Amino acid sequence: MPAPHCTVNTDDPSVALAPIAGARVSDADARSGAPALKVVVAEDSELQRLFLCSLINSLGFDAIEAEDGRAALRLIRQSGAQIVICDLEMPNLDGIGLTREIRQLGLDHYVHVIMVTGADETDIRDEALLAGVDDFITKGSSTAILKARLRTATRLIAHAAELAERSNILKETNARIEEDLRAAAEAQRQLLPTLRDDILGFSVASAFVPSAIVSGDMFGCFELENGNLGFYAIDVSGHGVHAALLSVAIGHLVTPEYFQSQAFDDHGSADPAALVAALNVRFSASDTDDYFTMFCGIIDTSSGQLAYCQAGYPSPFCVNGAGVGEPIGDGGFPVGLIASARYATDVHQIEVGGGLVICSDAACEAENANREFFGSGRVYAVAQTIATARPCDIPGKMVSALTQWRGGKPLEDDLTVVTLKRRS
Repeated sequence: MPAPHCTVNTDDPSVALAPIAGARVSDADARSGAPALKVVVAEDSELQRLFLCSLINSLGFDAIEAEDGRAALRLIRQSGAQIVICDLEMPNLDGIGLTREIRQLGLDHYVHVIMVTGADETDIRDEALLAGVDDFITKGSSTAILKARLRTATRLIAHAAELAERSNILKETNARIEEDLRAAAEAQRQLLPTLRDDILGFSVASAFVPSAIVSGDMFGCFELENGNLGFYAIDVSGHGVHAALLSVAIGHLVTPEYFQSQAFDDHGSADPAALVAALNVRFSASDTDDYFTMFCGIIDTSSGQLAYCQAGYPSPFCVNGAGVGEPIGDGGFPVGLIASARYATDVHQIEVGGGLVICSDAACEAENANREFFGSGRVYAVAQTIATARPCDIPGKMVSALTQWRGGKPLEDDLTVVTLKRRS
């Protein structure tokens, strides 16, 4: 039986459709058994609506009738349809109004809107495009044109589905990576020392604020033999996972036993430069460009004498009991760049009631909204309060001052603050 010869525009029976018998836009879906795409047909003319639905079904889609814009909107929500063919002029809600409502639905998929307009309604298409219409067909267009529009919509929907699937895969992958990073961050934190209010007559406190989930900073503090207190702080170059892996490797390596074996000379005298030199030879041997800065020291807790080595790490502030302090150290060379680099041990005295405040470069280099650095002067202003404040309060004060300076924005680098106050 020959295909029917009908008009889309019932007001103009002279404009005819020329259906392509047996044509299917979604033949591949039909062969694979995939469900046909749903198409909501919003048309107030019953005859026109029935004809369009019959034609769309014959092309391999699942047409859903809607007598006006309001009904179409309800059916879009209920059916999950991804294509809408709507007339421009409809009661209750016209085509442009329907399109605006569709764009406000917040669906988890995109709805492709094809609007049917008259040949003399080209001036209204700009408004329709602004409302969110994707494509147009003119009343009286051939079946081939309708098929082409639906094929275009199908390709776009398939492409959007592929992008959505890729996006979901990326989100799932990112979630797994973040979960692994958080586990790594927790493992990294467990490497940090459990600081106490009294370690051989010193109070030790710290703050550790990664700029990302994991950090390139690491520090340690532990009792050594003969009443000595050893400590170190490092800052690995770079950020993120790579820097964190190196900092964790150093944290695993520099145990109290390793520190004791490397940081004293053959006569038992404190020589932290020997520890730094050993680390430099070890990490310079790698083929990477990784390096780190370091400050380490050994305090004779009976006398308060500090033997220290600075290797590119910012100079700590040593503050006396009256709240007067000064930066110590003359810079030094980072660890891991040149195996032949030389390091020196220097000494300084920590008075009773005074202490040492160590900060990574994230403190001095923190910028405010005007791109001004926090600077060593402001770091010192916080550090000198160690003489009158509880040592456990100093790291928090430093973090608060930096947070205020940054206007609440996170730091762009990892922050470590360590305070050691001599109590007796």
